[in-house]
Amino acid sequence: MYKRMLVPLDGSELAEVVFAYAKELAGRLDLDIILLHVSRPEEGELLPMHRAYIERAAEIVRRQSEEVQQRTGIKPGGKAVEARGELAVGHPAEEILRYADVNNIDLILMATHGRSGVRRWALGSVADKVLRASNIPVWLARTRIPEEIVYDKWPKRTILVPLDGSELAESVLPHVEALAKQRSAELVNVVLLRVCEHPIISSDYPEAIMPLSWEEHIEQEMARAKQIGEQYLAGVEKRLKDAGLKVSSEVLLGKTLAGNPAYEIVDYANRNPFNLIVMATHGRSGISRWAYGSVAEKVLLGSSSPIFLVRPR
Repeated sequence: MYKRMLVPLDGSELAEVVFAYAKELAGRLDLDIILLHVSRPEEGELLPMHRAYIERAAEIVRRQSEEVQQRTGIKPGGKAVEARGELAVGHPAEEILRYADVNNIDLILMATHGRSGVRRWALGSVADKVLRASNIPVWLARTRIPEEIVYDKWPKRTILVPLDGSELAESVLPHVEALAKQRSAELVNVVLLRVCEHPIISSDYPEAIMPLSWEEHIEQEMARAKQIGEQYLAGVEKRLKDAGLKVSSEVLLGKTLAGNPAYEIVDYANRNPFNLIVMATHGRSGISRWAYGSVAEKVLLGSSSPIFLVRPR
């Protein structure tokens, strides 16, 4: 599924948090890695220094990837990892997207912020612009990842996959399978999550034809929604188990009328830290570009876990 991975770097140590992910993916999935640094037009005199930096970074990732191969006994096709550094001049987000398009990149791996060091990636940032416009999966890792979920520190991995029942949301499943199998499927726990939204009853609904009280009706509707959610996830769970993955599922009930599924997902992920959250940039809505206020955006901003976002075709 993946052959070429693009890793943008801005020269900061914060952005280099992606090295832990790049070496594992390259070493286990036989990926060619291109590390890209974009210099702004006004930084012409710094080009030699930037070129030296990105070439050194490529050598570090190549060496670390080979160590992964040696440690795991994995060397697909007897082929060593290929990693190289590239330098471009222009506006970072535009050059990253252009390079990915021209060079048939399959996956972009980047930090949610780099040089700025802000706690949460800001609107207008490079990561934001790349995510909005990219047609290929984007793996975003926070620069300060909690120790318990650092990708290369633990033998087992946990992947959270929120689903809303739509085919668009399920477009992430082939990616989940590919990512899980990179470490051999028995070492990865995949958790499918479905959030049932709180039912809404119109205030002008005739009480005379309601056999139950408002509270009883809500309880009944939530129980029915949970049952439907469990049946749905059971089907998806079986498909992934048949593919050799270790899978469990969980259905959550929305707590309030104004509740958004994103808040339930974030709360669940923060209470049960995951090494990765995999989800589509939109699900039920089917809009062509995920908008601010969407579930994906809220999960990205609210969770401390790295997130792998796929734009359904």
